[in-house]
Amino acid sequence: MSTKIHAVVDALGNPLRWILTGGEVADITQAHALIEGLHPQMVVGDKGYDANALVARINAAGATAVIPPRSNRREQRTYDRHVYKDRNLVERFFNRLKQFRRIATRYEKLANNFISLLNLVCAYIWLA
Repeated sequence: MSTKIHAVVDALGNPLRWILTGGEVADITQAHALIEGLHPQMVVGDKGYDANALVARINAAGATAVIPPRSNRREQRTYDRHVYKDRNLVERFFNRLKQFRRIATRYEKLANNFISLLNLVCAYIWLA
């Protein structure tokens, strides 16, 4: 049994929204829920978020999708490689989460307890 944390961070790497799912859930399934109600200028994601429907939804919201295309895509899309370098903010956020041992090792067995602890840690990251 595993757990996956799906997260959105701002331009400073502070968490804006996070969702807890089972470890087998694909990232793309939570993308719509993560960006719902947000009004960013750009949405930066990895190749796991490369889907025509998601890119169209991001563009319809007035934002720019900075998502590299998968290598097996028939029509390769272009993306801003310079802006894509900012995706490391998400990776740095997850590294900051792992500094908290209870999050990194998932001591909490119940999802409600784990998401509560995750909320507390994200609030601490905002304040720090």
